[in-house]
Amino acid sequence: MPKIIPIRDLKNTSQISRMCQEATEPIYITKNGYGDMVIMSVKMYEEKIFMMDVQNKLAAAEMQIAEGKVLDGESSLKNLREKYNV
Repeated sequence: MPKIIPIRDLKNTSQISRMCQEATEPIYITKNGYGDMVIMSVKMYEEKIFMMDVQNKLAAAEMQIAEGKVLDGESSLKNLREKYNV
């Protein structure tokens, strides 16, 4: 369940930092009862960016497969071995 806190709670920065480090998902900040910001630890941010990159690459690969832009694995390996004398 997402953690939701009012903006006034941001005054206690050490507590917020600890909360971000311990959280397993982003923390939502509200202002006047409405969503205003989202905060998370740097580690969580980097993990989210990494996963987004992986998902984008998988989507691109699936599109290439759907368009028929694929190579035969055996012939590709054979060509690489011949090219690099392996």
